[in-house]
Formats: sequence, structure tokens, C-alpha cells
Amino acid sequence: MMFNPYLVFFILLGLTQVSMANVEENPKSTYIIRMAKYQMPAVFEHHTRWYDSSLKSVSGSAEMLYTYNNVVHGYSTKLTAQEVEALKAQPGVLSVWPELKYELHTTRTPEFLGLGKSDSIYPESDSGSDVIIGVLDTGVWPESKSFDDTGLGPVPSGWKGACETGTNFSASNCNRKLIGARFFSKGYEATLGPIDTSRESKSPRDDDGHGTHTASTAAGSVVEGASLFGYAQGSARGMATRARIAAYKVCWVGGCFSSDILKAIDQAVEDNVNVLSMSLGGGMSDYYRDSVAVGAFAAMEKGIFVSCSAGNAGPSSFSLSNLAPWITTVGAGTLDRDFPAYVSLGNGKNFSGVSLYKGNTLPGTLLPFIYAANASNATNGNLCMMGTLIPEKVAGKIVICDRGVNARVQKGSVVKAAGGLGMVLANTAANGEELVADAHLLPATSVGQKSGDDIKKYLSSDPKPSVTILFEGTKVGVQPSPVVAAFSSRGPNSITPEILKPDIIAPGVNILAGWSGALGPTGLPIDDRRVPFNIISGTSMSCPHVSGLAALLKGAHPDWSPAAIRSALMTTAYTVYKNGRNILDIATGKPSTPFDHGAGHVDPIAAHDPGLVYDLTVDDYVNFLCALNYTDDQISGLTRKEGSCKAKKYSVTDFNYPSFAVNFQSTGGSTVAKYTRTLTNVGPAGTYKVSLKSETQMVKVSVVPETLTFSQRNEKKSYTVTFNAVGAMKPNSNSFGHIEWSDGKHTVGSPIAFSWS
Repeated sequence: MMFNPYLVFFILLGLTQVSMANVEENPKSTYIIRMAKYQMPAVFEHHTRWYDSSLKSVSGSAEMLYTYNNVVHGYSTKLTAQEVEALKAQPGVLSVWPELKYELHTTRTPEFLGLGKSDSIYPESDSGSDVIIGVLDTGVWPESKSFDDTGLGPVPSGWKGACETGTNFSASNCNRKLIGARFFSKGYEATLGPIDTSRESKSPRDDDGHGTHTASTAAGSVVEGASLFGYAQGSARGMATRARIAAYKVCWVGGCFSSDILKAIDQAVEDNVNVLSMSLGGGMSDYYRDSVAVGAFAAMEKGIFVSCSAGNAGPSSFSLSNLAPWITTVGAGTLDRDFPAYVSLGNGKNFSGVSLYKGNTLPGTLLPFIYAANASNATNGNLCMMGTLIPEKVAGKIVICDRGVNARVQKGSVVKAAGGLGMVLANTAANGEELVADAHLLPATSVGQKSGDDIKKYLSSDPKPSVTILFEGTKVGVQPSPVVAAFSSRGPNSITPEILKPDIIAPGVNILAGWSGALGPTGLPIDDRRVPFNIISGTSMSCPHVSGLAALLKGAHPDWSPAAIRSALMTTAYTVYKNGRNILDIATGKPSTPFDHGAGHVDPIAAHDPGLVYDLTVDDYVNFLCALNYTDDQISGLTRKEGSCKAKKYSVTDFNYPSFAVNFQSTGGSTVAKYTRTLTNVGPAGTYKVSLKSETQMVKVSVVPETLTFSQRNEKKSYTVTFNAVGAMKPNSNSFGHIEWSDGKHTVGSPIAFSWS
């Protein structure tokens, strides 16, 4: 059948039988309509009838894609722009949002985090196996050994979820580990047309691998002898090996759509999950407009801990997503494990790189070497993009390509297709010295920018350049570690500067976890290799680490709120290595800052017994929204309740967050900011004394009182921090500090970020 672009255009719009003129004049798009349920007229016996009546009043043909009952009150549907305006005027309509597309933020970690020795701290108790982690992602590969339910008891009695059937998936694919699996595609299909079941399963089955990787990272069972082609050999296990997993497939080949994400959160809340793990993002708008933030608010109200990835847009400033303070925002750091593969030049010099290539190795002799830019007629030939290399210049040689634009592994496939025997992938300034290992389709290694520049100098100076690549396998104990990944998104917080984000970092580089059996480790269509485990990187990988650790804490402390769990993880995080030096940022080679690492790198052993926590109630979050001067309708859209802010003064500085972000004007003069915090004792009775550290003399910091004495568990004590800026600073200047409370055994730390605008 001949390709017809006009037919495809109509199908994408869901308008196969209308004229082109009508398509142009009255296109329909998907919207999420939020309703004030408390305003429902008494004549309606059920809210869905009211929704339907409201919709039919502006469109006789529109149908509801989803109704939302838990995280928002409302529905999603397809409407024209004219219908949207008419609907906004209807009574009870709080807001009408356009559909948004979100993106995925895409072993050894238990030992690296100290969990290998923690059986006495996190015992395999019944309470641990009662915790359910809901994972919103690309679905799940149920045959993975990571979802083996051996040794697990009955499904928790509070579970209300289901195992949905669909393409290549049946109810029997679930068990006592993978207790639920659902899929959500109506929003996707309303925008892009029907799911192509020849390319992906219209079911919870994971044809991508990302969802299986994140789910098994959070709570995968112990699998002995796991590896990727022999790399990272050992026992693979999730953070909370006895926790249960519920998979919610919301991401498809064409992306993840907000109406599907919102419905999945809505369902997960109803299903009774305890933790929500979402390695996706894209929303950087106000909290009341962001589907992930809105859904997470309702989850928080139900006592559900929500962990989200910070994003992979680093090292640029203001690049974070998932900024809402009721979400734990997770950045990425490295492990102490590496996969060295050296570039050995004809002049005798060697340069270190990384690779996960497994296959026929290069001959022991040196091979001819060429820069891709010199083997192409394209202006971007250095990037080794599809169709840009000249086979006659590449055949029988190793090619050096520059990183950027197209996928790293695709560059290798382009070199291979042109007859190249191997590839050196060189970082540019955008990635600096950050090295991410890949399971290339030909002998290949990745090197940092400095090495890449030196290698290219050799290529331009030697008339007959030559090279080989030496693969060294897996190396453990690499130092320094962790370092903040260059790709990890950075602060400051672009929505609420007074809330420091990210909250924390966790392992996110070269992580081994379960994989889909539907595609190879590179994800390329030409990769016919199949692996039970894969090694990939991203804040998508760091997020489920924290989700799993939160499940461990929930199992050990069932009465802790989501805010208490986040506080425990943040206040016990570390920012220095064992040698006393500060954690580094690989993007700069310098010490990282709280805008890079938040409170620091997660330490689950210390988090089990934090001593004190900064707790928050639903009312505290509502007061926070009042402090942002949100309207009644905007707040109602989040809380699903009628009500307005009371006649009192609200301040973001009184919000009981475990970190501090203080903003001053650069014009100079004395500026005073006061922040109030309340600590709750979750340990034994004791007296805590405060200590302060600051990088700048331009801000004087004082704490009142300087000592807090707790006589019993759950006792609360408040303190006030006064920040007094003296003198002028340049605009966009930043400096940092730290507040610690200690009783001699516990250290309760909070980062401080000072900014001048």
C-alpha cells in the first residue's frame, strides 16, 4: 500500500471523514477539564452525569476519554478551541488544560549504598512486604527473574488493584511480587491515533525496557549471577527486595501524555499503593497546571510517598522538572564501578574511556584511524549521523565521532554500516568529562572532551594515524565516587526560588537492572541481541533507587508521613567523601553545590535512624499554596475542596522544608530574612545543639534557640533562623552554607543556598 501523508494527517487528528477546510478551521485537541465537585447541582445523582451534561452542552459529539475521581475531579475529552471557550463559561468548571506530552528521563548499588550489610537494620519483615510501589513508566516484562515471588507471602490485604489483560499479557502474568499491572492509552490514541500493535503491545507489557529497569531497581527480587555480557557481574537486586510492585504503563513509542498519566495516578491512589515512582517529566509550569504535580498532591494527601526524576537537562541552571515540594526530586550520581576501554594510539599514548561492548575484539595490531568529519561531505559529518559517512573513506578503519544530536549507540551503527571496524566517541564541551558506557554494536569506547581533543590533534598531525581499543571488563572501587552526573538537571527552582531543589541525588549512572525481552540493549531496531539485564543511565535510574529506599523506610516506620520519610533521606545525606573533601560535579571538576546535589547523596543506613525529622501536614501544603497567592480556584484544583485562604499572613519562609533557599536583592543594603522550622523527635530523648557553616561573609546567620531538648518521642520543637545580608553582591551570584543539629549520635543536616538577583 502506497504511503498517503494526507491520510496519516487525518488519522492523527481522528478526523478521517471531514473536509480539509473543516480540519483547518475546527481541529480538535485533548483537554483535561477540572470540575468543582462541591458545586454539583442536587439534580444530578452522580458526578459523572453532571460532567457529561456539562460536556454535551458545548459539544454533542464529544465523549469523555477518562473521568478522574481521586487526584482531581473532572474528565478528559477532545474539543475544538470554540468548544473550550464555551466550556470555560459553564458553572462548576475550574480549569481547562490542554494535553501535554511528557518524556522519560532516561547490581552494585545495594552494596554501594551499604544495604548489603543492613539485614539487622532493614529486616525482611512482614511490614516490608506489605509496602506496594506503583511505577508509572513503559510497563513491565513479567518474565524477568527480578519479579520472581519466591518466599513472598500473600498479596497485602489492602491491595485493590488488578492485572489487566491485553496484547501479549494476561492476568496470569502477575504474581505475589508483581501484584498489579495496568495500561493507559486513551490520551495517546486521541492525539496520535491507535496503538500500532505490530510495534508495541497494547497492554501492560514493556516493549521498551525502561519500565522493567525502573521497577526492578526499586523492588526487584535477588537474582544471582546477573550481568550484561559479563559486565557488572554479581547479584542483582532492587532496593526493597520484599516490597510489591504495581506497574502502570503510561508511556508509548510516541511519548507519555498528561491525561494518561493523571488517570494512572488516579488509579494508583485508588489501588492503595504506598509509594509512587515516576521517572518522567516535562512539566515546569505552575504546580496547579502540571498533571504530575496535581496527581502527586492527592497521593501525598493519602499518605503516599512520591519520587520523581529531576530530569536529564544538566548541567544547565534552572533545568529541573518535578519541582513541587510534595514531590521528592531526585538527581543522579555515579557509582564506584567502571567499565574501562582504552584508546591506544600509534604514537604510544593511551587514553581512558568506557564501554560495554561484547563481541569480536579488534586484532592486536593497530588499525587505520580517521576523524568522521574527514570522511563525510556533510557539514555535521563529525556527528556520524545516518547517511553522512562515505564508505570508501571509512571501510577497514576506526572512526572517531563527536557526541551530540543522535544517540550514542546509533553513531556506532552508522560507522559499522559504512564498513568501519570500530569507533571512538568523543565528548564535546556540552558533556565535558562525563563518561556513560554503552553496549555498542561494534568495538567502541567513549572518551572525555580533553582526551577527545588530544586524540584529534594526533589525527591531524600524523600522516598515517593508527589506533586500537583495549577492553578491560569491570573495575570496582573507582574513586572519587559518587560524583554528580553532568546530565543531572540543576537548580535553582524556577517556580518557587525559596524551595531548594533537587532534594537529593542517588545512583543514576551505568545502573544494572532488569530489561525487556522485546528489544536489544541499545534499543536500536537493528540490535537483535536479547538480554535479561541492561546497564543504562539517567535520573530515570536514580528516581527508583529513592522510591525503593522510601519503601524500606515505610516498612520500618509505618507511621511516618511522606514528608517524614523525605526528611530522613535528606537530613542524613552526605556531601563529603570519606577523606573529608566535598562531592565533585563531573561537569566542572569542582565541588558540587546544593543546586546540583540538593541535600547530598542518599545514605539509607543513616536515614533509618535520623533522630529528628521535618514533618508536614496537608494543611501545611495548603498554607504554602496560600503563600504563593494562588486563587481559590487554583487551590481547589489541587485540593478538590471548596475553601479559601484565611485572613492571615502566609509566608513561604515558614514552610517546614528540610532545606533553605534564601534570595536577596543585589542592590545592596541590609536585608533580613527569617525562616521558621519545626523538628519532630523520632528517636530517644536528647538534647540537640546547632552548628552553622557558610561560604560567605556577606550573610550573617543566627539561630534561636541554639539548643533543643526533647524528652519524649514525637515531641515537637521550633526554631528560627535569621539571615542578614550585608553589602552588595553581583546579580546571579550564589553562595552556600549548612545548618546541623546534633545530639552526639545523630546529625540532622540542612543545606542553605543564598542567591542574589
